Amino acid sequence: MVPGLTTQPHRARNAVLRIVRPACVALLTLAMACLGNGSTAPQLIGEGRRALFIGNSYLYVQDIPGIVQALADSAGGDKLAVETVAGPDMALIDHLGSGYAKGEVAKAGWEWVVLQQGPSSVEANRDTLRLAAKLFSSLIDTSKTKIAMFSAWPQSNRLMDFPRAIESYKLAATDVNGVYLPVAPAWVGAWAREASVQLYLDGLHPSIEGAYLSALVVYGRLLKVPTTVGLPSSLRLRSGATFSIPPAVAAMLQAAADSALSTNP
Repeated sequence: MVPGLTTQPHRARNAVLRIVRPACVALLTLAMACLGNGSTAPQLIGEGRRALFIGNSYLYVQDIPGIVQALADSAGGDKLAVETVAGPDMALIDHLGSGYAKGEVAKAGWEWVVLQQGPSSVEANRDTLRLAAKLFSSLIDTSKTKIAMFSAWPQSNRLMDFPRAIESYKLAATDVNGVYLPVAPAWVGAWAREASVQLYLDGLHPSIEGAYLSALVVYGRLLKVPTTVGLPSSLRLRSGATFSIPPAVAAMLQAAADSALSTNP
């Protein structure tokens, strides 16, 4: 068992429904449908420093890239232009074999290419994660674009996998001289602060709280902000979706994000 984690049943779905507005739910349902059938080409949204996110439903169920962008919008500093290439159950090696990812990576102007697959705690998945990171790195000009590895969390019935999952993404980031995004360590840190916080939506995908925490980590690391404490607990995304987290919960999640960022360089 990972210190600070709880095995109590998750009630995340009810928690999310209390704070996500109906428009947000409808928009996310539509986004999942479009991404799931592969019919919608990825689009760059916004202006500013450019980040390409490649992964699976971990990213798009709550639109983590959109939340990262909204955090940048709210802070009044550098803006972010984001694009997401994602599909259900896709590993990074799948993106290299089909779909839009290779073509999008080849485009000029990305400052970061953020890579995410499942937790990759077992040896075979760790190997494919590291291989895929190297293959993606070979497609970009590393003097201009950084690979950033999004440290994915295990599902809720595999909490014991957190340490190996964290290690896998650290190794992959090191392999490509990339950026490590300590999302999974931030989840562990949040539970250490408040064991009852519901970071899972359904045992796999993030709740709004889990997505907000993950976005805080990504935003803080990519833009090298000194602290995420004090960022808004209510956000409006470029998509029009809105959400609100109780300020006290948001403050705890911000502290967990800052701690993960400071202890995982």
